[in-house]
Amino acid sequence: MCGIAGFIDRPGTRETRTGELAAMTAAILHRGPDEEGSMVTDRVALGMRRLSIIDLSGGSQPISNEDGSVHVVFNGEIYNFAEIRSELEAAGHRFETRSDTEILVHSYEEYGLDLTRRLRGMFAFALWDSARERLVVVRDRLGIKPLYYWESREAGLAFASELRSLRALDGFPTEIEPAAMADYLSLGYVPDPATIYRGVRKLPPGHHLVWTRERGATIERYWSPIVEERTDLTEEEAAAEVRRLLLESVRYRLVADVPLGAFLSGGVDSSAIVAAMARQMDRPVKTFSIGFEERDFNEAPDARRVSEALGTEHTELIVRPEVDALVERVVDGFGEPFADSSAIPTLLVSELARQHVTVSLSGDGGDELFGGYTRYHEVAARDVWLPAPFRTGLRAVARRLPHAAYGRNRLLELSRSTPGRYAGQIGQPLDIAEGGVARPEVAAAGHRLETLVDRWWGVTEGRSLLSRLTLVDAQSYLPGDILTKVDRMSMAVSLEARVPVLDHHLAEFAFSLPASMKWGTDGGKMVFRRALEGLVPSFVFTKPKHGFGVPLRDWFRNELSGRCDEILAPGARLHEFVDPVAARRVIDEHRSKRRDHSHMIWRLLVLQLWLERRAEPVARRTAPADRRQISATA
Repeated sequence: MCGIAGFIDRPGTRETRTGELAAMTAAILHRGPDEEGSMVTDRVALGMRRLSIIDLSGGSQPISNEDGSVHVVFNGEIYNFAEIRSELEAAGHRFETRSDTEILVHSYEEYGLDLTRRLRGMFAFALWDSARERLVVVRDRLGIKPLYYWESREAGLAFASELRSLRALDGFPTEIEPAAMADYLSLGYVPDPATIYRGVRKLPPGHHLVWTRERGATIERYWSPIVEERTDLTEEEAAAEVRRLLLESVRYRLVADVPLGAFLSGGVDSSAIVAAMARQMDRPVKTFSIGFEERDFNEAPDARRVSEALGTEHTELIVRPEVDALVERVVDGFGEPFADSSAIPTLLVSELARQHVTVSLSGDGGDELFGGYTRYHEVAARDVWLPAPFRTGLRAVARRLPHAAYGRNRLLELSRSTPGRYAGQIGQPLDIAEGGVARPEVAAAGHRLETLVDRWWGVTEGRSLLSRLTLVDAQSYLPGDILTKVDRMSMAVSLEARVPVLDHHLAEFAFSLPASMKWGTDGGKMVFRRALEGLVPSFVFTKPKHGFGVPLRDWFRNELSGRCDEILAPGARLHEFVDPVAARRVIDEHRSKRRDHSHMIWRLLVLQLWLERRAEPVARRTAPADRRQISATA
């Protein structure tokens, strides 16, 4: 696990570019406190910070092939690297290390850009091919690992694991992209390929980028979650295959040369991972959970019960965090506005785990693959087709009603198309007349709820409604929110998080299953639950579903009330994008307990804090580390 950074054809002397690369890697020290490596040539600079997981003494990066014509820096894990290595050795390739990183350069020699089809893991890597004079940048299929890039005619192409590395470069474009700001205010995150900065992009999941001097950056998709639906399996056969793939995926993710454990909430997904680990390990699994003093947000007793049933070595922490100070730490963990408040407990449980292990397995992804979110059922149950003119009329009526009027939100929901109704489940309206808070010019720059999910919805044509909803989330919410949160909060404390449910073999199989195998009268995840019978304790299946949440509602009426005043203060930075009158309405309604607007207030607070920090220089933290410097001439 590492952080990577670099650039190609950036102007300046080698000394200048060496300094810039050092600044980029220093900005992501937290991603790799164990070691630093770099390569600077007349054309390209590759840098990395390493968190040593496999081949602790021999896996230093960048790594090259036999003749030094191909170099790579790599973030992530290739779980089937031993099998790939055997194939490559049989083909005549020679290896110098035991690391998974080295298989990338030899796979590229052997298979070219098709190397991604053989990789099983989570990864983002940059590979310099000096013979072809091209840079290849790749992101894993589901977007577990991040990759950002910035291309300009004057400064070539730069890439990094986090935006803070790119911000360390002179000339970085700090202008905010209005459409990205609108999407943030609606969704709580900026979906790929955009970032909050104009001209700076995320490489989407399942894509690779090839840069040459002649053509610049060209981007191609090499994998998609949209697979053909299978009708040749019984439910029993499907459940058996899900179980086999889950156990196999967990087994691959137990390979590490450092201590390893798992997050445990007591829910179905985390319990499944821990149970699969317990079945395949020769020692008790180390598990970690946190809870809050507020009963409705305390899952620690559930986790403890699962731990006792599975015989794990369990560590839990009941916290009443110093929320006001913790807010700023969480906001600082992301390079752009990001408003999933479950980042708070994710950071806390990551800190707890890091005291004992370097790698922790997580149950993320089960809801998107197997249909666990209640919003899927709500949209399906209320899916009513209405002619477009009628929907327009309903919207006009709703917009004339007071914000608190009974039935207003239901009229707005009916006025939307099916994709629009789902967007209403996962996003907030921008238009003030529909309850939004964005300034009119910001709202005009963004997408209406009716069109917000269209680019993800359109490619799912031919599948059932319920299947389409999960596939929308697999392309948007999963990489943009869930995996971003897990990556940043775990790496903030130098902890590697692995997500076995998102092994692409298991994901492809799950996406191929018809909706009838996932949803029933008892809710979602039918085939997944059936696959887990006899593996996890039976009481897990009767536990009510909880999100990994925090008591935001009460915090904004107590501990964080002063933060609300910052949002409303005259001259607050967020007023450039948010209408202050609308923001006051939202906060007043929340404080008076007429409505729970805690999630929108969190969104506003995150934006205000991020805007305050945007003008500050990038923090370049330093710590003792082994330093490995490679110099070369192209």
